Amino acid sequence: MSRTWFITGTSSGFGRLLTEKLLARGDRVAATLRRMDALDDLRRTYGDRLWTARLDLTDQAAVRTAIDRAFAELGRIDVVVNNAGYGLFGAAEEVSDEQIRHQIDTNLIGSIAVIRAALPHLRAQGGGLIQQVSSEGGQITYPNFSLYHASKWGIEGFVDAAAKEVGPFGIRFTIVEPGPTRTDFGKGLAHAEPMAVYDDTPAGEVRRAIANGGFDIKGDPEKMADAMIAHADRADPPLRLALGGATYPSIKAALEGRLAELEAHKATTLAMDFDD
Repeated sequence: MSRTWFITGTSSGFGRLLTEKLLARGDRVAATLRRMDALDDLRRTYGDRLWTARLDLTDQAAVRTAIDRAFAELGRIDVVVNNAGYGLFGAAEEVSDEQIRHQIDTNLIGSIAVIRAALPHLRAQGGGLIQQVSSEGGQITYPNFSLYHASKWGIEGFVDAAAKEVGPFGIRFTIVEPGPTRTDFGKGLAHAEPMAVYDDTPAGEVRRAIANGGFDIKGDPEKMADAMIAHADRADPPLRLALGGATYPSIKAALEGRLAELEAHKATTLAMDFDD
């Protein structure tokens, strides 16, 4: 049985791959993008099984309008993939106020807007799945990505809580956490003006690694897109889905480190209640 998907950020990367694969298997896709001509080739091939709308996630009114129209014109939407976003590269002191606002408005507030707009429709139809594309950067951190991490840790906390709120209505969430992947993510990075004082710090090391190609990126976006589709087809989709050979050890080490620190200060933690 074919299914209907709503996917943001379909011009390239995971959004484009998912759209291609889903249309090829016979599903319908409501695709949002900022450059309307980016999917012209797919529209010629698949006709009205591809529904498109121009959307900038920083425009919350436009987000609600696009989602309301998609549900009205397509009827039931089975899966919402909240994919659109980008990375801001720079130490916390280097990034500008404007860059910070745009990063949070897009990755965090924009993603929240998509979810909030979709929930009434999913509840009315008796359920559905929302896949929130996060990153291993929603569980771990790298220097020079502090604002990107703020957006991803923020959306993971929001989704974790929202999943508990709407579970009784048959609405499920999966937070997708890809590691370094061979997509166009790097080309879309916004860069802060570097400060020389950070040259000999971890931030400077990461900056040089990015510049000289020192990061070994092995993640296969085709395999990850296939995994997202396969897990969306499951009756019991997971709340979190980490993707990538480097992602598993990175997240595991981060979680074990936090647990060890919690245990190290257990006595202090437990001593903070009233004695009575």
